[in-house]
Amino acid sequence: MSTDTTDTLVEDPRWNTLGLEALAETAARATLDHLGLVPEACEIAILACDDARIATLNAEFRDKPGPTNVLSWPAENLAPQRDGAAPDRPAAALPGMPLELGDIAIAYDTCAREAREQAKPMADHVTHLIVHGCLHLLGYDHIRPKDAEVMERIEVEILAKLGLSDPYDDHGP
Repeated sequence: MSTDTTDTLVEDPRWNTLGLEALAETAARATLDHLGLVPEACEIAILACDDARIATLNAEFRDKPGPTNVLSWPAENLAPQRDGAAPDRPAAALPGMPLELGDIAIAYDTCAREAREQAKPMADHVTHLIVHGCLHLLGYDHIRPKDAEVMERIEVEILAKLGLSDPYDDHGP
């Protein structure tokens, strides 16, 4: 079994200048650790792409034309029935196999634009989005109001452990 939690496929070479593989590994491990899961026992696939590729995926899987910053495909539906409730825990993996949590795609162009617009370092913004994507894989969402509060609170806690500021703080840097 591999000790890497993330398996990153870099389609857009601009991601290499950011060191996405290391950022993704750190963000995923911090998320899993925070939620009491063993990072070494889990696997998350990450596609590092551009806006054109993520727009195609967004249209195909969400019926939404145009690019977005991050997409997630959980391996299993862990979403709670009740708004604000904790998601289910992932099912145990087969012995000797990693617990496959799902896939995340992240778009360079949109992330870079958002980071500029928000006056944030790109690495901080991308770390937040990987944490966000990992939480989606684990059944967290932000469609219902209480679910959104829970997800945002957990994101802020994880990012604080990584030494990053609250991405939802509108008071500026």
